[in-house]
Amino acid sequence: MELRLYDTLAREKRPFRPLDPARVRMYACGPTVYDFAHIGNARPIIVFDALFRLLRHLYGADHVIYVRNITDVDDKIVVRAAGEYPDWPLNEAIRAVTEKTERQFHEDVNALGVLQPTFEPRATEHIGEMKTLIERLIASGNAYVAQEHVLFSVPSMPDYGRLSRRSLDEMLAGARVDVAPYKRDPMDFVLWKPSKPGEPAWPSPAGIATPGRPGWHIECSAMAWKHLGETFDIHGGGIDLAFPHHENEIAQSRCAFHSPVMANYWMHNGFLQVEGEKMAKSAGNFVTIRQLLTEWDGLPWPGDAIRLAMITTHYTQPLDWTLERLATAAASLHRFQTVGIQALGLAEDPDIAAIPEITSRTASQGLLDYLMDDLNTPAGLSYLFSLAKQADQTGHIREVPAIQLLVDCLFLGIDPFRYVREERAAFKAHQKLEDGPIVSLIEARNSARKAKNFKEADRIRDKLKEMGIELEDRKDGNTIWRVKR
Repeated sequence: MELRLYDTLAREKRPFRPLDPARVRMYACGPTVYDFAHIGNARPIIVFDALFRLLRHLYGADHVIYVRNITDVDDKIVVRAAGEYPDWPLNEAIRAVTEKTERQFHEDVNALGVLQPTFEPRATEHIGEMKTLIERLIASGNAYVAQEHVLFSVPSMPDYGRLSRRSLDEMLAGARVDVAPYKRDPMDFVLWKPSKPGEPAWPSPAGIATPGRPGWHIECSAMAWKHLGETFDIHGGGIDLAFPHHENEIAQSRCAFHSPVMANYWMHNGFLQVEGEKMAKSAGNFVTIRQLLTEWDGLPWPGDAIRLAMITTHYTQPLDWTLERLATAAASLHRFQTVGIQALGLAEDPDIAAIPEITSRTASQGLLDYLMDDLNTPAGLSYLFSLAKQADQTGHIREVPAIQLLVDCLFLGIDPFRYVREERAAFKAHQKLEDGPIVSLIEARNSARKAKNFKEADRIRDKLKEMGIELEDRKDGNTIWRVKR
C-alpha cells in the first residue's frame, strides 16, 4: 500500500512520491517562544511528529530530514523581555526570554512523546539568508524599497493566492492589511522594516541606512532554503497559517528561485477549540500544555494521554478539546498499560526500566495500512482497541495481540509505561531529598524576585530543576514545590 497525503494546494489526496527517496525533506512551522505553548500549538507538533515517524519507517531514519523552526524575533518577545529584564541590554534580555521559553517548550513536547526534529533553526541565526533572499527578490522585480521598508509586490506574481483560493476582497480582509502610503498595492507585504527604538535591529539589505528587522514570512522561507533547498517535499502547519503566512512563503521562495513550487505537498491540521468554543484568554478557556501536565480541572494529566486524545480526530478535521475526551484517553492509556503489564509478566507495581521484548519489533501492517491513508489515526486507534480485545479473549495475554498492541502504541509515540516510570523515579528522588535545602533555595529565589533580580531568580529555579524539583508560583504569592515526574 502506498502512502497517500492530502495536499491543500491540490485539494485532494495524492500518492506521496519524494523528490529523492534517499533524502525526504519536510518543514513545519514551529513556536514563537515568548510564553508557554498552548494546546492549540501542540496539535501540529503531534501531527507532524506522527508523519515524521511514519516517513522514517518507510525510508529509513537516516534518510528523512525534518525541520521545525523557532521564531525568536517578534513583538510579543520584545514586550516580555523589556518587562522582565528592564535594566538589561535589549538583545541580552530577548535571548534570556527566548532561551527560557524554548526550554519550557522542549520540556512540554518531550512529555508528549515528540521526537526531536533533525534541525530546529532559530530565526535570528538566519538573518544573512533572509537578506540574500530579499536582494534576489529586488533584483528580479518582485520586491521594492519604499521609505526604508522592503515590500513584496504581490501583482508581480500572477498566480498568488492558489493555496488559499480566496478572492482579492477575502485576502485583504484575512490579512488585516496595513494600508500604508508607501505601498504600491494594498496586498503588498513587508519583507524588511526599520526597527523602532527598543526593538532588535540588524544592518539592513538593499543599501538601506537605518538598521531593521525581518518580516515574519521571510523567516520561514530562509530557514527552509538553508536546510532543505530551493524545493522540498512537504510543508506543514496549522490551517490558520495557510493565509497569509504560507501563501507569502510560496510567493517569496518561488520568485527568488524561479521555481514552479516551493514544496510538493502542503499539509494543514484543522482548528482546535476548547469545550466547543474558540480558545481565548478573554473567554477563560486558554489552556497551556504545561497546565495539562501539572493541573487542569484538578488533575495532572499524563503526556501520553494528551497525545492519545489529540489523535482521536483526523488531523485535517476540527478538534474539540474537552475534559471528556482527555479522560477517555487517560482511561484508554490505562487499559493499554494493564494489557502490557500482563503481557510482559510484570507485577502491578513494577520498577519498569525497559521493555526489551518489543524494542526490536515494528508496527503491525494493520496499523500501517491506516496511517498510509493520510495518517488516519482514528481508524488506527480503533485497530489498537481490537488488539486489546483479542488479547482479552485469547486468555493467553503474552501472545501476539498484546505484544503487538505495545509495539503499535510506541510507533504512534504513545508509551503506556512512561507515567509509571516517571512516578517511580519521582518517588525515589523524593526519598533521597531533604526539605530544608529546598525550602532555603525557594526563599532565596523569592527574595531575588522581590528585588527584581530575575537573573538570580532564574538561576535558582534552574538549580532546583537540576535537583528534580518543579516550582509553581501561586497567585496568592506563595510558591509550592513538587518532585518533577
